[in-house]
Amino acid sequence: MHDIIIYDTTLRDGEQMPGVSFSPEQKREIALALEDAGVREIEVGFPAVSAAEIRMMQDVQASLSRSRMLALSRVVKSDIDAAADACADLVLLFIATSDIHLKYKLHMSRQEVIDMAVEAIEYAKDRGLEPSISSEDSTRTGPEFLKEFLKAGVEAGAVRTGITDTLGIGTPEGISSLVGYLKKEINTTLSLHLHNDFGLGVANAISGVRAGGRAVAVTVNGIGERAGNVSLEQFVSAMRFLYGAEMGIDTSRFTEISSMVSEYSGIPLPRNQPLVGYNAFHHESGIHAAAVLENPATYEPIAPEDVGNTRRISLGKHSGHHIIRAMLEREGISVPGSELDRIVVEVKKEGGKKGTVDQLELIEIYNRVHGLHES
Repeated sequence: MHDIIIYDTTLRDGEQMPGVSFSPEQKREIALALEDAGVREIEVGFPAVSAAEIRMMQDVQASLSRSRMLALSRVVKSDIDAAADACADLVLLFIATSDIHLKYKLHMSRQEVIDMAVEAIEYAKDRGLEPSISSEDSTRTGPEFLKEFLKAGVEAGAVRTGITDTLGIGTPEGISSLVGYLKKEINTTLSLHLHNDFGLGVANAISGVRAGGRAVAVTVNGIGERAGNVSLEQFVSAMRFLYGAEMGIDTSRFTEISSMVSEYSGIPLPRNQPLVGYNAFHHESGIHAAAVLENPATYEPIAPEDVGNTRRISLGKHSGHHIIRAMLEREGISVPGSELDRIVVEVKKEGGKKGTVDQLELIEIYNRVHGLHES
């Protein structure tokens, strides 16, 4: 699984999250940060949106030196022209294939959809673009027709085929089964664009690549429409630290990039966000914190530095004698047992009122208790 392609769509699908709009400079900065971290394919935008979008993509493309720029396109010539004008390396052609979309959105037959996709692939090649063809709403498309659609795309010259779990209704078992079924007869790089409506995005991506999928669409912090997409930092870290698959991506940049995207998108990061959240390596419980001081591996699956995060130890109502003594000793303070008992009581009291007690507040409690003890 070391040849997995990560293509980041923070700047396209991530920006489709309601209320999110990146400026051209922010897009360029995010793209360069992703490139520096080792992400080699970046979906920068949907060029058919506007002339301004095309200009932005041209600017980002000129700034990239190691990563390829991807552009989204419907299977229509005007979209493909816009992708060519934007200087895209790979054009991500897509059209819906499920019966519900054919009937209520496209008002087209299955054969008409295949014909449009084939014509678009051929036109993209004529415009000098590498074409990828993806089925929208793949997980609600009959498998036989989905296979027929993607095979027609390959025969027309698509260099990559893709399935999309548009509503996030796939399960790990279902995605694995679908990918395995398609890979038996479709000999191209198969990409996975999976949504997170049921919180299964990362699990589905892992199942998909284990079954033979080779390209995975991700976004920083998992942002995107509705409940978002597969999280870049969660998927890559899981593949690296749990499955041993190295993809050439510097995971130590993740917290920095996560913070940047959170700031620029205006979407606050939950404190308990896996790996990159403030609480991901934050310990308060007395038993846990004391053990972490002895050996961080007791309650940390990886070192926080592996994802660019920081270890934090706080005191509060759950803190006990051992951790409070250890925290005081880190400040060069040694206290007798009776004095420590009183400090523990005060720390628990303060922690119950305000949640946590930081190092400065601990010293203040010590000074207050120590003064009373001396008197």
